[in-house]
Amino acid sequence: MAKSHKAMNQAVRAIEEKEGKYLTFTLADEEYGIGILKIKEIIGMMPITLVPQTPVFVKGVINLRGKVIPVIDLRLRFGMESIDYTDRTCIIVVEIGGDTGSIMIGIVVDTVSEVLNIKKQDIEDTPKFGTKLDTNYILGMAKTESGVKILLDIDRILRTEEITALEKST
Repeated sequence: MAKSHKAMNQAVRAIEEKEGKYLTFTLADEEYGIGILKIKEIIGMMPITLVPQTPVFVKGVINLRGKVIPVIDLRLRFGMESIDYTDRTCIIVVEIGGDTGSIMIGIVVDTVSEVLNIKKQDIEDTPKFGTKLDTNYILGMAKTESGVKILLDIDRILRTEEITALEKST
C-alpha cells in the first residue's frame, strides 16, 4: 500500500514540475513547447558556417555576439522533411545540460508562436508508443483550446554522444 502511495506522489510531483510557461513553436504544422527557463533568446536566420563530418541535422555554427554556437535543425533531428527557410524561420537559442556542464545551442524551427502558461491539469503523460520508439525527450502533452502541444525536454533532444560532438565542433 505504501509503495503505490509513494508512486502516486512521485507522479503528481512530476506533473506539477511540468507546469509553467512554455515558448510554443511549429514544425511541419505541429505545435511544440519548450520551458521558457531553457530559452536564452530568439533570433532570425543568420549565416550558418557548415562544420564537416557532423550529423545531417547539425546545420553548423553561428557567431552570436562573439560566441560560437552550434545550430541544429529540429525538423531533421525528428526525421521530418527538410524545407527551405522563410522569413518566419527562427533560431531559438537554448541552454541544455551536457556531461561537461551546460552548453548553448541554436535550434531551427519553422515559426515561433507564443508563450503559454500551461497548468498541471492541462498536461497529460506521453502516450506509450511501444518499446521501439524513444519518446524520452517528450515531457508531456498539453491540451489547449487549439489542440495538443507536444512539450519537449530540450535536455533530452540530443544523446550524450551528440552533445559531446557539438561541444567539440565549437
